[in-house]
Amino acid sequence: MALLVGRPMSGRFAVVVRRVGGEPVVIENEPHLRDGTPMPTLLWLVDPQLTSAVSQLESSGGVHRFEELVDPDELQSTHDDYAKRRAAATQRHDLVAPSGGVGGTRTGLKCLHAHLANYLAGYRDPVGELVASTVEIPELRRELIR
Repeated sequence: MALLVGRPMSGRFAVVVRRVGGEPVVIENEPHLRDGTPMPTLLWLVDPQLTSAVSQLESSGGVHRFEELVDPDELQSTHDDYAKRRAAATQRHDLVAPSGGVGGTRTGLKCLHAHLANYLAGYRDPVGELVASTVEIPELRRELIR
């Protein structure tokens, strides 16, 4: 997995979405890294082709463009749902809790990668849905999610 994310993994994770050939697409991170640091990104896009395609969207102004297309209340609801799922997955209540919604965002839109990961994992995410309609999504299979 370190090759896909570009560094050693600092926390526990599970692959929750794969290409039909078995290659990881989305991982679910635990809410804290091994050293106790809060991990705001619950779902992480690790597929190299999708990551590259989404990076191109972001570099061409995709974050601002998609933020204007999505209802702010729907986006906030997505952040709130994400934060609730992360809180429910938290095991270490003695540590500082991660905060924010998708990718740690409190309001608005920050990371198209995190929204696409959320959407591909099967959660309602209007931004992730827009991103998925813009990039070529391979045939996928979802793994058991908690």
